[in-house]
Amino acid sequence: MRESIESASLPAIKAMSAWPRWAPFLLILGLMVAGVFVPTYGWILIALVAVFLTWLLYLSWPRLASSERLLRIAVVAIVVVAAVTRANPRTGA
Repeated sequence: MRESIESASLPAIKAMSAWPRWAPFLLILGLMVAGVFVPTYGWILIALVAVFLTWLLYLSWPRLASSERLLRIAVVAIVVVAAVTRANPRTGA
């Protein structure tokens, strides 16, 4: 299964490798900021960031050290919590 996902991801990874190094960062930052400021459906943008980061984590998993894995899992978890919190806001006091 891993090989099929890696081969299916290869065109997207090759296209992204042609981008400047700062472009993916700005894309993720822009989606996160837009997700915070879009009132009703902003959580979808944050969820897209979570899916993108999870995809990158899955592809890079075999080459990461355990501390790097832990940090990246923490980042994905924070983004998922942000999406869930944004999707289900508390109303009232």
